[in-house]
Amino acid sequence: MFSKACEYGIKAAIFIAVNSSENNRVSPKEISEEIDSPQAFTAKILQALVRNHVIKSVRGAYGGFEIEKDKIATTKLSEIVYAIDGDGIYKGCGLGLHTCNENHPCPVHDKFKVVREELREMLENTSLEQLALDIKAGVSFLKI
Repeated sequence: MFSKACEYGIKAAIFIAVNSSENNRVSPKEISEEIDSPQAFTAKILQALVRNHVIKSVRGAYGGFEIEKDKIATTKLSEIVYAIDGDGIYKGCGLGLHTCNENHPCPVHDKFKVVREELREMLENTSLEQLALDIKAGVSFLKI
């Protein structure tokens, strides 16, 4: 459902949130190693997240990427998805057809519409804080 860039963006944001909650900034190299993403590709993804105010970049000897603690609780997954993939995930056809709508539906249009709405609800109601807390508690993992 998500592009590879979006998958990496979500994982990177969660990793940054975990570290930021402990007052640590992380380098692009640390992020790419943690999320198993090529470093150059990770850098482009991080730039998109900075441009869309999801994460913050700090230059200098003690620089790196971070998310302000109060923002961790309010940042939703939908913001990350929008920053990387736009809103196409909410509009696209389940079969990838160019023309698929209520007047000209594909065979899975009505069923996929339900999936898209559930996905939207999950993305808009899941915060980075929830996911970071699960990682810290050992309930979920970013890397196996």
